[in-house]
Amino acid sequence: MRLYNDLKLRFTSGNWALYPELALFDIILEKNPQFIKIISNDVLEGINKTHYGRKDSPTVEQILRAAIYKEIKQLTYRDLERDMYDSKICSEFLRLETDQGFSYSVLQKYISKIREESIRSIILEINKIAISEGLEKLEKISTDTTVIETNIHYPTNNSLIYDCIEVATRLLKRIKKDNKDDQDKLDQNKKSAKILNFKINNSKKDDHPTLFDPYLSVLLDLIFESWREIRSNTTKKSVKLVCELKTLLPMMIKSYRNAKSHEIDKVPVKNEDKIFSIHEPHSQIIVKGKREVEFGHKCLVTRGSSTLLLDYKVFEGIPSDKNLLLPSIQSIKENYKRTPISTSNDGGFCSNANIKGCIKEGIVNVVFTKITKSLKNIVDSIEIENELKRWRGTTEAVISNLKRGFGLNRVTWEGFDKFCSKVAWGVLGYNLRVISNRLLEIKCS
Repeated sequence: MRLYNDLKLRFTSGNWALYPELALFDIILEKNPQFIKIISNDVLEGINKTHYGRKDSPTVEQILRAAIYKEIKQLTYRDLERDMYDSKICSEFLRLETDQGFSYSVLQKYISKIREESIRSIILEINKIAISEGLEKLEKISTDTTVIETNIHYPTNNSLIYDCIEVATRLLKRIKKDNKDDQDKLDQNKKSAKILNFKINNSKKDDHPTLFDPYLSVLLDLIFESWREIRSNTTKKSVKLVCELKTLLPMMIKSYRNAKSHEIDKVPVKNEDKIFSIHEPHSQIIVKGKREVEFGHKCLVTRGSSTLLLDYKVFEGIPSDKNLLLPSIQSIKENYKRTPISTSNDGGFCSNANIKGCIKEGIVNVVFTKITKSLKNIVDSIEIENELKRWRGTTEAVISNLKRGFGLNRVTWEGFDKFCSKVAWGVLGYNLRVISNRLLEIKCS
């Protein structure tokens, strides 16, 4: 194995043996400089090219290495900045010159620009290397879904409206910073809302509608105030703030209508008509059986026999599991030009269409852990069926490892695009760990 021999050689120098994932990526990146080209368009977007350039800016390669280092060690940007000066392996991995380092804000600026599609391309290339090295045989696959939370508090009508009042007040006060009367009026509105917010949180449920009426009137005042400000304000200084108000205004109106409908008019509101956070409006409500309600996004993962994650997808909506299995198998075939022999999945994916579709795609053994009486698993023998069922149970451990080991229980990056990018970095970091562990197993054996 060429990859194993290169890794073994790398362990003979420095502290690489303590960080096999970093050593592995260092080797892969040296042999695949196209990774740098993949992300260069994202990193350099909006930057004016000059003959001189800034001497204190990191190179594209250093940005990619910094992103990998941060993900493998699960650091904040401030911790990453500190490690550049304090850690020998960080300095060596990032290929920093003597006493060279970058601020956390510079690193955040560039790393956050890397799109999910670019990271996905790197993941696929690394997976293909693992397959060519025999670390993943792609004989069997398992697909499952999980929920990754967005960084929001539990949404109630009360909390959503107070968030609207708080954010609108902050923006309007910055726009009207020279007008003391308006500042005082906004402060009074926010104070009234805070008092009512406390009363609602600490009163009996029957009292909520009577308290909500004045609460909503405070929000309505701010909606009109925001609307007038958007129409009248044209100064250059306030353009950005007014744009933020324009984005906030429809969410404020929606929150107002939903709260009034539910709390005062006693009319239920459908989930698709609700907004669950004004800070992360892309958040979805996800209910799976009797489990606790979660707020975030549904994520599909497909792993191979080596626990390597071969494919993943984050959904904006909430598609049914039954509609996700065949597209996942087709994606595997398209990306790796191979057809798995077996697939073993949870009962939620089971349907007659999926069984027929898997057979049509060329899969020999099609197994679901729970299956209805009218359907049957397609297998060569009962022993293979039992083995595939037991193997599918380890997929839960793979997802748990991914979420706990790489911070994907809850994603704190803002916006849906950044949310997807963070998930992609987590998958990349996880796969590097799986591949390096497999190579270490070969060394031990």
